[in-house]
Amino acid sequence: MMNMGGPETVSETQDFLKNLFSDGDLIPLPFQRVLAPLIARRRTPQIEKQYQDIGGGSPILGWTKLQGEGMAKLLDELHPATAPHKAYVAFRYVRPMTEQTLAEMKADGVKRAIAFTQYPQYSCSTTGSSLNEIFRRGRAGNAGDIEWSVIDRWGTHPGFVEAVAQNIEAALAKFPASTRKDTVLLFSAHSLPMSVVNRGDPYILEVSASVSAVMDRLGHSNPYRLVWQSQVGPSAWMGMQTGKALEGLARLGKKQVVLVPIAFTSDHIETLYEIDLEYAEEARAHGIKVHRAESLNGSPVFIRALADIAAQHLKDCGAGKGPVSTQFGLRCPGCVNTTCGQQKTWFSRGGR
Repeated sequence: MMNMGGPETVSETQDFLKNLFSDGDLIPLPFQRVLAPLIARRRTPQIEKQYQDIGGGSPILGWTKLQGEGMAKLLDELHPATAPHKAYVAFRYVRPMTEQTLAEMKADGVKRAIAFTQYPQYSCSTTGSSLNEIFRRGRAGNAGDIEWSVIDRWGTHPGFVEAVAQNIEAALAKFPASTRKDTVLLFSAHSLPMSVVNRGDPYILEVSASVSAVMDRLGHSNPYRLVWQSQVGPSAWMGMQTGKALEGLARLGKKQVVLVPIAFTSDHIETLYEIDLEYAEEARAHGIKVHRAESLNGSPVFIRALADIAAQHLKDCGAGKGPVSTQFGLRCPGCVNTTCGQQKTWFSRGGR
C-alpha cells in the first residue's frame, strides 16, 4: 500500500521534509541535493507547530494499517485462491519507508505482490515516484524474487465514489434543510506544479473524473467546483487555490460550503490542519459556514472497495490480462525521466 506518509511524531518532521523535498518526481528543484535540506530545515519549525496543533503527529499510518488489515481479511473471502493475504505499508518519505518494507517482505519470503497505490488518481509525482522507488530497490535485489503487478489508479471505482458521496451527504445534513440545496460543494485536491501538469501528467484529468462520478452519484444535488490546495514555493501551481475560492464564494454571496477532500483517503496534515483549521477559519472570517466531508479513514464501504479493487485485479491477472493496466504503459508526452520508462517496462514484465 503505497503512499506519501506523514511523521507519527513531531520529532520526525525534519527528516520527512528533507526526504520530500529531495524527491524530484514530486517537487522538481534546481540543485535539488543542496536545496532540499536547506528548505526542509527552514520549514521545519512551522510544520512542527502544525503537527502539534493536530495532536502531535500524522494519523495516516494508523489509518492505512487499519484499511490494509480490513482489506486483506475481505480479500481472503473474495479471492481464496491467493489467500492468505497480507497488507504491507510502503511510505515514500517517512517510516515505514519503501526500502524498509521491501526488506520486510524479503524476510517474510513473499513471492507475489501487488504495488497498490493509495492515491486514487495517478500522477507521476506521487504513484509514479513510489513505483520508481520500488523499481530501483527491486532491480537491486532488495526485495528478493517477487512477481509484481500494479494497481495504479481507481478514482472512479463505484465503491470509492459511494464512500465519498456518503460522507458528503452526512456533511450536507448538518445544514438546515431549507438552505441545504444552495450549499456549495468545494472539492479540494492537492495541487501540482504547472511544470508537471504541462508535460501531460494525467492527475488533473483523473481528479476531475472522480468529481464528475461523485456528482453523478449525488444526482447533481448541489452546485460544485474543483479547487487545489497545498502549493509549496514560488513557482506556478495548478489553481484556483482553495483559500482563494472561499474568498471568491464569499464575494458572490455564498454562505454555506462543504469542503470535500477528493484525493486524500486518510486524514493527515492536509485535512486536519490545512482544511479543518486554516481554510475553516478563513471561511468563517468571510462569513461562510463550512463543514468538511470526513476522510474515508475507517469507512467500511471504502475498505470493501479496496478489497474489490484488489480482487478484480487478481482475477484479471489470473485471466491473462497482464500485470499492469492499459493506461499504465503510456508515459507523459513531455516525459524526459528515463527511470519512468525503465520502471514501466520492469513492472509490465512482472518485475523482471
